[in-house]
Amino acid sequence: MKRTVEPKVLYFGTPVVLISSRNPDGSTNLGPMSSAWWLGYTAMLGMSASSQTVKNLTERPEAVLNLVDPDMVAALDRIALLTGSTEMSDAKRTRGYRYEPDKFGAAGLTRAASDLVDVDAVLESPINLEGRIEAIHEVGGPESNLRALEMKIERVHVREDLLMSNDRYIDPLRWDPLIMKFTEYFAGGSPAYASSLARGWQMPPMPLPAR
Repeated sequence: MKRTVEPKVLYFGTPVVLISSRNPDGSTNLGPMSSAWWLGYTAMLGMSASSQTVKNLTERPEAVLNLVDPDMVAALDRIALLTGSTEMSDAKRTRGYRYEPDKFGAAGLTRAASDLVDVDAVLESPINLEGRIEAIHEVGGPESNLRALEMKIERVHVREDLLMSNDRYIDPLRWDPLIMKFTEYFAGGSPAYASSLARGWQMPPMPLPAR
């Protein structure tokens, strides 16, 4: 049997990404997101137009996509409810968001220089993708606040132990991306961390694996 429902979100399982973008003052903003997919060397990124990341990329299109593995989940969750924007919607304030200009410091992550773009990468990320936004599309009609950003990947950095022998492929058995499913973090198909994003969504608490 199936039921017709209207879920609050449709995150059936997507990789978590930390996006580095450049603020108006030249500093690097770090924005967590989980609506990303790739086709060839093009990434499609789904975000809210009101986020500081989208504002930055609209004006300054250089970016780094810092892919996240399960070892980074605690650092990621420390900035899940932080924003680089001084302006917040009432909905964000109600959910507990607060302004934080130094996301790297708040997360406990390390800045690393990029090769081609003028924003900092995340040293702890196993995979860093440098590139530029080539187009921004409205999603859901003119009244929607959602945007799909089309990014051309121009340089790829991969931790050596994740590469196969010819450096042309990433080993799918060694690369274990952190996955977001309905506001919860998963790794290898199992719950990875009690997500701050799940608060207020009326979801039951997630059981965590023994550590």
